[in-house]
Amino acid sequence: MRTHTDAHDLRHHGDAEVRDAHLTDLAVNVRAGTPPDWLRERIACSLTALAAYPDGRAARAAVARRHGVPVERVLLTAGAAEAFVLLARALTVRQPLVVHPQFTEPEAALRDAGHEVARVLLREADGFRLDPAAVPDAADLVMIGNPTNPTSVLHPAADIAGLARPGRVLVVDEAFMDAVPGESESLAGRTDIPGLVVLRSLTKTWGLAGLRIGYVLAEPETVEALERTQPLWPVATPALAAAEACMEPAALKEAAQAAHGIATERAHLLAGLAEFDEVRVVEAAEAPFVLVHVRRGAEVRERLRGLGFAARRGDTFPGLGPDWLRLAVRDRVTTNRFLQALDQALTMVGG
Repeated sequence: MRTHTDAHDLRHHGDAEVRDAHLTDLAVNVRAGTPPDWLRERIACSLTALAAYPDGRAARAAVARRHGVPVERVLLTAGAAEAFVLLARALTVRQPLVVHPQFTEPEAALRDAGHEVARVLLREADGFRLDPAAVPDAADLVMIGNPTNPTSVLHPAADIAGLARPGRVLVVDEAFMDAVPGESESLAGRTDIPGLVVLRSLTKTWGLAGLRIGYVLAEPETVEALERTQPLWPVATPALAAAEACMEPAALKEAAQAAHGIATERAHLLAGLAEFDEVRVVEAAEAPFVLVHVRRGAEVRERLRGLGFAARRGDTFPGLGPDWLRLAVRDRVTTNRFLQALDQALTMVGG
């Protein structure tokens, strides 16, 4: 396996595209209009308990019930991003590998913990789809997103499960899985795959990026190792209240409805993008965002900013370059406004 120390900015995130700027946000993959009022109220009610130390037992049990797993297989984290740091620090691995293009925090966390990280780069020619045979047997930790950020590709669960090996930790980032109708291809409830670690986030669907709440589903021994690496009381009381609330049947029904709505709006965005000769779309999109290749993309992105729209640059993702942009799925009115701005931006850039 080859290790990499290239110049990709692994710490760049979509929020940097809109920070200190009054732009319509297509750069951050948080569902618009969130958190809903009922969730705000649940979080607000938890503030009366701030004098007590956080107690995560109820939230942990709620997550376990939601996925049909024993509570010993659940670890609550301060956002899914914390889990990447815990995995990098707590587990003894010698040959970690990250499947790219994907969210860059896993590799950044591994590097910060002193690991040399190998990569498998999925190709546009293959639709950025996983070829399990491309992952070397020697890798003792494999990280992959499903659906993958930024490609929006949903890999078959069987292909990912097939990566499991004796002595290997298989980490699947399912931060956007609840935005997939029916959560098809999820491995979250599986307890029969050795070494499986599934990460979930409540940030995207529920608009809780500022609260920091996610969780890990893994073998009890792995959960214990990660928990020992956490600081005391890592998840605050309001975040625990949000986690418990988001596991309730009414919340799961709302999330499922939102997933179907996102699929409809994504189809509208893809249809609009197909009208531009200068734009090439990753067709297999299943997440609340799409990845597009745009002729002279870096210039187009800057023109879009001037027209009031923020798009996520793609060149910070290993395997992509400056002509790639990631676009969050928004409501139809916003999408139509964006498509008009894109038309203007492409005309301004020309050639």
